[in-house]
Amino acid sequence: MSKLFSLEGRLVATALLGLVVGTAIPWLLLALGFDPRFSWALGLLLGVLVLISLIRLVLRPLTTTLKALRGGLLNFRDGDFSISLVPPKDRELGEITSLYNDIGEHLRRERAHIYQRELLLDTVIQSSPQALLLVDQSDHIIYSNSSARTLLNRGRPIQGLLLQKLLPNSPKEIARAIEHWENGLFNYTDDNGIHSLHIGNSTFVLNAHRHRLIVLREMTRELTRAEVAVWKKVIRLISHELNNSLAPISSLAHSGKLLTTQPDKAAALEKVFDIIAERCEHLTEFTQGYATFAKLPAPSCEAVDWPQLIGRIAPLQQFTLSGTLPERPGYFDPIQIEQALLNLIKNAREAGSDSKDIELHIATDGLGQRLVIADRGCGMNEKILHQALLPFFSTKAHGVGLGLALCREIVDAHGGHIQLLNRSGGGVQITLWLPWAKQES
Repeated sequence: MSKLFSLEGRLVATALLGLVVGTAIPWLLLALGFDPRFSWALGLLLGVLVLISLIRLVLRPLTTTLKALRGGLLNFRDGDFSISLVPPKDRELGEITSLYNDIGEHLRRERAHIYQRELLLDTVIQSSPQALLLVDQSDHIIYSNSSARTLLNRGRPIQGLLLQKLLPNSPKEIARAIEHWENGLFNYTDDNGIHSLHIGNSTFVLNAHRHRLIVLREMTRELTRAEVAVWKKVIRLISHELNNSLAPISSLAHSGKLLTTQPDKAAALEKVFDIIAERCEHLTEFTQGYATFAKLPAPSCEAVDWPQLIGRIAPLQQFTLSGTLPERPGYFDPIQIEQALLNLIKNAREAGSDSKDIELHIATDGLGQRLVIADRGCGMNEKILHQALLPFFSTKAHGVGLGLALCREIVDAHGGHIQLLNRSGGGVQITLWLPWAKQES
């Protein structure tokens, strides 16, 4: 019975009704005495008209439902899932519209859930102390958080700007790091002093387009806390070293005092004095390294010929010179910068890099001088990278942790900055940037 009232059943019944009309009318006209050809032609015409009218009547719910579904699907395409369809009386069409309404309701719930998650994520990102920039393949900024706006554009909106137009308004050290796709730790200066930042760059594909994510993390507080922890560590180290030497010296001094009352103990007394002198010499060597770091003199800048600088370093440490030397002479304290370069090359060799893989590259521009040491050693993990420039921090078993810290002090005294980056393929790249100091006339 249900088959009879289905759309298919109604179409079959309509066709049969049209056939009955098309055959009954000619017989009726023949019985009334009309011409046979006229009777059959008129009967066929009336049968077709009746059939067309009945088919249109039967298909009207179907066409109405299809138009409604078409409009609903167009709304889906435009992202509007709020339209629901009124189910027709036809059972089969009613099942289709009910299915459409269920899909629309599911999509509405899914979109509301996604919107809530996006809102939560945006709230977290906007309140994050890390500065985030999302840049599309045409270098337009399509997303940023409040920290990025504060750091790079004094709190003004930056979304939609070209990255190249934003960088001139940013601190020059940050602008240089972003422009050169650098990754790692560096310093920058603003009205509140010197700050430490960690920059990270990554790329990913979104909607078939390449995007760049820039993350800038303020490290000043973390480094300050780490520096305090390191100072506590060095105080304990110095205290331990002093106690290890002063305790036996005190004991030996007391023993020596007793030996002075016994004339036949001259040899033993001499041995006591030798041990005391040895411990004093050890203490002198131990404290001398710290004194050198603590009493670094102000740089005495002068014009420096690059080939002469390389000629003084090459006999002491093996390395490879990358590129050609600048024609313009450098201007800095040659003794301090030479010491910094020697420390860095020595560190690179002790990190496991072959001498042929240690490269020194020197370049200059209108703003300053860049001296880059790159190696293929073991590299540094993120924790070590953040603390490597701290005084007395060392990963070596017998290191005192003054090499990189001394390099930073030297570069800071020149008004420049030092940057540590992990290289792709292994190794570390350390950049010393020195501004052109004002030369004396």
